[in-house]
Amino acid sequence: MDENNHSQNESIEPYREEFFGPPLESRMQTQMIKFVSKLVALFDVPATWFREKIVEPNRKKDFVYYHQKFRRVPTIDECYTDDMACIWEANEQFNRDRKVDANILRILRTRYMECLFYHGLTQGEKCEPLRKDYKEAELNWFIKYGDLGPVCSVIDAYMKQKHRMILERRKQNQQNEKKNNE
Repeated sequence: MDENNHSQNESIEPYREEFFGPPLESRMQTQMIKFVSKLVALFDVPATWFREKIVEPNRKKDFVYYHQKFRRVPTIDECYTDDMACIWEANEQFNRDRKVDANILRILRTRYMECLFYHGLTQGEKCEPLRKDYKEAELNWFIKYGDLGPVCSVIDAYMKQKHRMILERRKQNQQNEKKNNE
């Protein structure tokens, strides 16, 4: 049935122009519109060809700049003790990292608080993943920056890390001694 309708439409097409004339689009175009469209094509076609055939194939990957990216500088343990420039760069990198970590923690806290306010009484199950993420990030932030104070240097943080590692090693040795004594 559909094939019959399709073949009838094809057989009607040549007669349609005889009865109704050319399509409306071609009748509506005046000489001025035809001239303007050809003038636009005169400038647009070469520009489009140049862009598609030459510019776009030779273009490098587009870089999206959301924020300024800094290359990582050597950490304080890689600096010599008398290299003040390296120590200063490591301190600046530490301050940048501290600001980034603080902002990440602030964003996670905001998401968790918004979830609590939005869900109200059903917040227990709905906000649990956000609470876990926030508490984990808070613990990691405290391990790295806690007890350092508002004004601290990378040397203070390095000493804190060193003392923490010594304490963990000492704790592990004590546990091993207890196991051996039993």
